[in-house]
Amino acid sequence: MATYYLACDLGADSGRVILGTLDNGKISIEELHRFPNGAVKSAGALHWDFNRILEELKVGLKRAAAKNLPIASISTDSWGVDYVIFDERGLPVLPVWHYRDSRTVAGVEAVKEKVAWPEIYSETGIQFMALNTIYQIVTEPKERLAKAKQILLIGDAVNFFCSGVARNEVSNASTTQLYNPAHKCWSKRLFTALSLREDLFAPICTSGTKLGPLKPNLVKETGLPPIEVIATCSHDTGAAVAAVPASGENWAYLSSGTWSLMGVEWPQPVINDESRNLGFTNEIGYGDSVRLLKNIVGLWLIQESRRYWVKHGKKVEFADLEKLAAEAKPFVSLINPDDARFLSPDDMPKKIAEFCRDTNQPEPADIGACVRCIYESLALFYRVTLRKLERLSGKKIEKLHIVGGGSQAGMLNQFAANSLKIPVLAGPTECTGLGNILIQAIALGHLESHEAAREVVRNSFELKAYTPQDAAQWDAAAARFEKLLS
Repeated sequence: MATYYLACDLGADSGRVILGTLDNGKISIEELHRFPNGAVKSAGALHWDFNRILEELKVGLKRAAAKNLPIASISTDSWGVDYVIFDERGLPVLPVWHYRDSRTVAGVEAVKEKVAWPEIYSETGIQFMALNTIYQIVTEPKERLAKAKQILLIGDAVNFFCSGVARNEVSNASTTQLYNPAHKCWSKRLFTALSLREDLFAPICTSGTKLGPLKPNLVKETGLPPIEVIATCSHDTGAAVAAVPASGENWAYLSSGTWSLMGVEWPQPVINDESRNLGFTNEIGYGDSVRLLKNIVGLWLIQESRRYWVKHGKKVEFADLEKLAAEAKPFVSLINPDDARFLSPDDMPKKIAEFCRDTNQPEPADIGACVRCIYESLALFYRVTLRKLERLSGKKIEKLHIVGGGSQAGMLNQFAANSLKIPVLAGPTECTGLGNILIQAIALGHLESHEAAREVVRNSFELKAYTPQDAAQWDAAAARFEKLLS
């Protein structure tokens, strides 16, 4: 008998409400509502329109109710690090800051004055990124923090809106750089060093925690029954990795989207001088596993470049970009995707040209050359990252699973196989929503285990295989690329 679930999947560019159907060992999903999401610029600062996200969620819930199906539950996943402050009445204190806002620069300096970087890493195992919650929270005006009854990460804030129960699910909490994965709690050491209240952030719960029924006001407004609200993996990458259709050992994953996150599932945190120096992070996954990974700027480079080209009258779709890139000459110019200049929005092609000039390389001659430069550079960065991952884990990686929106980027996936010199399996595209839904099914007893959930994914989707090619060409390019990283 089929069972039905709802997933609210919030991304940095768009949000979706998805209906998942589990039937006879297979899973299918249907997008009920998609809405644009992104930074709102006001007085020179970047925010999220959190109230609009909640209104769009209700649109999706009403469409779900109109299906008249026996829906079992709902959960929300989102990007990490950003948060919502809630006051005593349970209302959000606006604005909700965007992780790309420039205030994080001051936050980094403020934290440096109070606690040394090695101590932060030893407490959290999270790689340095200026956008992390630790660097955002210290920039908050005292009057805003004085209003705070509790703080919730974005996905958890939506689960709170749905259930009235305030919990930060552990996969999301682990992105803040305020969570201690060894002690499995908020870092008292860091809260004390930064003069933050210990109860500032809502309590932590495990992945797959049942929070309670949908609130009566939402039942009345949307027409849904009081379905269970579940904290699955509130962090989108945690949800995506939970649905990677892998089996056996010696595999790694790449969650490919706005960000590229490459890593392995590991039984315990890897927190030492080497992991700190290599910039690896220990985020928590389903079943309290550790996602030992590197967070890399990903398709953001393509998304921002396309945004610029469209704004200036060149209406190119992503398929057009790949076609143009295929016509461009290989390995003319390369960039370091990890260069700080690429983190901020606006005129990405100009920033790429500047990097090429600064490193005595030709500027990309046209759109195709620019896209090819991005794809080749990302693939070469994957190679560098995978070698480091093998060093840290002591495991030889024999296969890479690429999931998420980037699993549709055929050229990039082939380049990844070429660069890494191992087979690549791409798909499914919708791993984040799938992971969200499958964890709901496990929490409700509809699936017996995580292994069973991954078998469902393998039974439900055809994966595209990429075989390594042109090894000598990519080895030569890798030697050039590594010089750009020094």
